[in-house]
Order: sequence, then structure tokens, then C-alpha cells
Amino acid sequence: MIRKIILPALFLLLANFVFAQRFEGGLLAGFNGTQVSGDSYSGYYKPGILAGAYVQTDIAPAVFAGMELKYSQKGARNKINDQEDDPDKYIMRLGYIDVPVFVGFRTNDKGTILGGLSAGYLVSAAEYDEYGLFPEEDTHEFNNLDLQAFLGFQFDMLDNVKIDLRLAYSVLPIRGNPENELWYWRQNQFNNVISLALYYRLGR
Repeated sequence: MIRKIILPALFLLLANFVFAQRFEGGLLAGFNGTQVSGDSYSGYYKPGILAGAYVQTDIAPAVFAGMELKYSQKGARNKINDQEDDPDKYIMRLGYIDVPVFVGFRTNDKGTILGGLSAGYLVSAAEYDEYGLFPEEDTHEFNNLDLQAFLGFQFDMLDNVKIDLRLAYSVLPIRGNPENELWYWRQNQFNNVISLALYYRLGR
């Protein structure tokens, strides 16, 4: 399912923009450290991968705008404390197709500050405890759409390679309040993500 969505979209994105005179574009890959605000846990203990493509264009000497298309894994994990008598295991795994739109400001020849909004579509969701995958009768649906605001920093490592660090937080809940109080879920839930990725520019 994911391949059927991502691969054609990436091809169209790169074919239309990467080699145009006013645009630059390329590929990106990295990882997320994630948590979910509104659950019973805290800490960026859920790792995930991200991969996709980007395009951007200058709109002023020190300002550029662009967009990305990427697959991004998010969610939450309870860090087990072995000293507890009966530690609770909990893992939330979410997979999104994200489309961030951003504006970047070059602070010098190497560094850039950027910010924007990212719309995400949920393509997979699962929750686990010490007994495995939650049974169907205990599952609660997530919202299909996620909207995140993000702020980040990019640093040019090489001519065609830059590193990107950003923090993103959901503007809208990914899941509302539970009807009944649950041990792993307290209130409205929001994705909270720190990501680190390498960007490789094609051409030039």
C-alpha cells in the first residue's frame, strides 16, 4: 500500500520540478524520535524512519520556499523500568504520508532556519501491550488527517548534502478524549516529533 502511494508520487514530484531551472530538489532520509502528548507516558522513546523527496525555489536572495513528500513513522512507547514489580508495556505505531510546506531563511552560507505546516495522512496504526497487538474490541480509531506545525534548522555539510533537524507538533488532535478512562490514554492526543535527516540534492 505504501509503495503504491509513495513511488508514483515521488516520480511525479521529481520529474516535474527537480530539473527545472528555477527549482532544486532531491531525496531525503532519516529518523524520528517521537512521543504522543495526552497519553500516560513521556519521552521521545518511539523511534521511526522517514524517507521521501523535496523541491524548493528561491523567492528572495536569502529566502526560499518548498515542499516535501515523505513517509514518516510516529507514535509512542513506554520505557520499561525493570525495577517496577509489574511494568506496563505499551507501544503505539503510526505511519503517515506527510506533505510539509515550508519557508526557509538563510542565516549565513551554511545555515538555514525554516518553518511551516505539514499535512499528514494516516496509512497504518497499531497498538501493543505485553500480550501483543490490541484485540479489535479494544482498539480506538485515530483521525486519518494530521496537521503539524514545525520549526527546524538546516546545515550544509557538503555541496549536495545538508542535515536537517526539526521539531513538529500536531495542531489538531490525532485522537480525541476516550469515552472511558484508560490506563494508557488520558486526553486529546497530539504527535510530538523530533526528526533528524540527510538531504541529498540532485543535479548541479
